[in-house]
Amino acid sequence: MSHGDEHGYRGDPGSRTDDDFGGTGQTRTRLPGAGDTDEYGVARRPARSSRSLITVIGIVVLLIAAIAFVNRGDDGDEPDSSPKGADAQPTSATGVDPVKGKTANIPTGYARDEQGAQSAAANYAVALGSDGMYSQTSRVDIVNTVYAPEVAEARRGDLDKVYSDEKFLSGIGLKPDGSAPEGMTFVTRTNPMGSKVENFSADTAKVSVWYSELFGLAGESSKTPVTQSWYTNTFELKWVNGDWKVADFTQKDGPVPVGRDQTASGAKEMADAVEQFGGFTYAR
Repeated sequence: MSHGDEHGYRGDPGSRTDDDFGGTGQTRTRLPGAGDTDEYGVARRPARSSRSLITVIGIVVLLIAAIAFVNRGDDGDEPDSSPKGADAQPTSATGVDPVKGKTANIPTGYARDEQGAQSAAANYAVALGSDGMYSQTSRVDIVNTVYAPEVAEARRGDLDKVYSDEKFLSGIGLKPDGSAPEGMTFVTRTNPMGSKVENFSADTAKVSVWYSELFGLAGESSKTPVTQSWYTNTFELKWVNGDWKVADFTQKDGPVPVGRDQTASGAKEMADAVEQFGGFTYAR
């Protein structure tokens, strides 16, 4: 019996495509030089010329790039070996229970199959993109929980350097200890949109997770307001001591949807939303 038969969905590995993140595969992207209107025929808002906004965006991009570099390891890009096909996988959680418990408040105990690997990759992306990485104590717990033991040992020092660098922390508006200034709420939240299996075996898996990232400080005098970005992380997972663990991962920009004309929320509304709306345990 195949994985698909066991879990009640069509899980044939040969049916995957490069756009198979568990959705419709119809992401709209903005192309350079596409004119003054978007794909929907709506006039775009003129670009903001604020020098401070450009500086803020630059700082955030540099920080995210540095963190991704430390996390990804030394291996170069590998050729895409994923099978090609036509069928999309379902978007709702299906099949076996996604997790058996939690370690350091991170879902752990995944099934040793493709669904379990996808669930692990999505939840580990959330953990590695959380504000817990900016605290020495919780960072140790996250790294030890998410990474394979030998990888955690090798990465811990470099991650400490990145997340404790006072220049980086001050650049995004945080205090030297990684906490938010009084009256501010630090927002760094990863929101997975979907996942796909690039390749799979009983002991290893390669899974890509497409997600949006909220990042910034919510507060009346914030110089680094909360913004949204889009990325795809590709995780190399290995089966260690009865669970999936991260051996390596890479990050790339996008796919990025076309933005719509929505009024940005005020600082208090954004801070309240982050505090009041909790996150999820993700399951494939």
